[in-house]
Amino acid sequence: MIRTHGLSHVALSVADPQRSLEFYRAVFGVRDYFRSESTIQVLGPGRYDVIAFERASATTGPSSGVIHFGFRLVRPEDIDAAVTAVIDAGGTLKSRGEFAPGLPYAFVFDPDGYEIEIWFEHDTFDDRQGP
Repeated sequence: MIRTHGLSHVALSVADPQRSLEFYRAVFGVRDYFRSESTIQVLGPGRYDVIAFERASATTGPSSGVIHFGFRLVRPEDIDAAVTAVIDAGGTLKSRGEFAPGLPYAFVFDPDGYEIEIWFEHDTFDDRQGP
């Protein structure tokens, strides 16, 4: 096994990188850190998160194999604000509910149709042991 910092980035094929930047900035607070003619890369809310918005006219939106990706809330009571932020930024709500009492989730779509899960879960991962 090699040691890494974990999953470092996701590259999304999008119609308009600037529109994607604005959506993810409004909803998740990403910060622009690299641009070229065909891409905008942003730093996400996590320590090592990077999302690349790659301009592609014919292949935007979900691809075979990737179902969704997620952002984990710090506080469960922020689910309403998260859904409102998605809608206000041009996204849409697919569904929402609770996995169990006090564990809310919402599945939403960004402007290119990528499905995003926004959810809360207690810090059960903090005590996990590596291989």
